[in-house]
Amino acid sequence: MAKEATLQVRMDADVKQAAEELYRSLGTSLAEAVRMFAQKSIDYGGIPFPVKKEGGSQENITIGNRSLQAMQKAQAMFEGAADKLGVANEEDVQKLVDEVRYGGCK
Repeated sequence: MAKEATLQVRMDADVKQAAEELYRSLGTSLAEAVRMFAQKSIDYGGIPFPVKKEGGSQENITIGNRSLQAMQKAQAMFEGAADKLGVANEEDVQKLVDEVRYGGCK
């Protein structure tokens, strides 16, 4: 994808330096991290991490917390089903799926 647009952002010099050092240590750049953030936001359909006011009440559950709760619930449901079905790992799950999908003949 061609890089045709320019984005200028003003920020604290210390924050910029720390971010540049961080991303350099990760083998990338601050500019590339900004591009990754923009693409991830588009893919996610919003800011790809929880955003809330500092010191907010416990009643204000962020979208990120709701997602985490949903994943934890799904994991608990899977673990309960795994115990009932006698599956212990991903390979066992795949065998079970294949058995259901292909009637035991693959």
